[in-house]
Amino acid sequence: MRAIWKGAVSFGLVSIGVKLYSATEEKDIRFHQVHRTDGGRIRYKRVCSVCGEEVAYDDIAKGYDLGGGEMVILTDEDFSDLPLASTRAIDVHQFVPAEQVDPILYNRAYYLEPEDVAAKPYVLLRDALVESNRVAIVKVALRQKEQLATLRVRDGVLVLNTMLWPDEVREANFGFLDEGITVRRQELEMATSLIESMSGDFNPEEYTDEYRAALQRVIDAKVSGQEVVAPAEVEEAPSAAIDLMAALRASVERARAARAAGGAPPEHEPVPPTPITAAKSAKKATKTADEEKKAPKKTAPRKTAEEKPAKATAKAAPKKAAPKKAAPARRTA
Repeated sequence: MRAIWKGAVSFGLVSIGVKLYSATEEKDIRFHQVHRTDGGRIRYKRVCSVCGEEVAYDDIAKGYDLGGGEMVILTDEDFSDLPLASTRAIDVHQFVPAEQVDPILYNRAYYLEPEDVAAKPYVLLRDALVESNRVAIVKVALRQKEQLATLRVRDGVLVLNTMLWPDEVREANFGFLDEGITVRRQELEMATSLIESMSGDFNPEEYTDEYRAALQRVIDAKVSGQEVVAPAEVEEAPSAAIDLMAALRASVERARAARAAGGAPPEHEPVPPTPITAAKSAKKATKTADEEKKAPKKTAPRKTAEEKPAKATAKAAPKKAAPKKAAPARRTA
């Protein structure tokens, strides 16, 4: 890994020299925009909307739109005069219980590696955070922007989690959730039972990005010239609006059966019939049977001349029909 920032963690009179490394990386499969007919890469030019000329990176500045066609232009010199440009410190402002930090505020994660001479104070701060069960609330300047962040311990290493500012989190305004919706006690108990039957310890290694894996298989098949076969469709779960209690009860039974068998069902395993789907299937079967009763009048094929006598004989003498049909069969043979 390559360090993206160097500075010091400062709390009180203690200063710890550290290097910052990105703790995460995205594994998305990336594509280029290309011309469909010949595969040529699509290129974009930086063209000025006023003079129409292509602009080099060195001639590009940042502009703040005031509205009404007015623009304030800021150059690199303007940014260099800000106090954040030369800040190389992670300033600790407070130590708080970890559960008081709302996870919605977390943004990016970085590992902190101590400089050689700072190993002891680094370990001291790490162990003190573990002992007190707290995280440090800090401020740091990254990429010409002041960031609110936390310092916490993960696997024996200090981790810096940058956070959103409180005014960057949108308010959830869904007032209809408190109006006219009543949950019965039986439904709540059944939902709680379902949660308990599906409870366990979180192991992130058990979860994989199946979409990315499927996309990679498609790409590999294209490269090798193989035919891309679409996977079988998975039966969709029934709508909870039909019979919530029946769906909950069936879900609990399925979860318990899976746990008794020694593991959770695969994510793409078809959902077994619930009382809801069973009722749908029964209704569909009844409808099909009624249609079949009426069908012969319109859709039955006409009987041939050879079939009509056989049918008449069977009606007239059902008990003797078998011997009479057997005799002509021997003569034909």
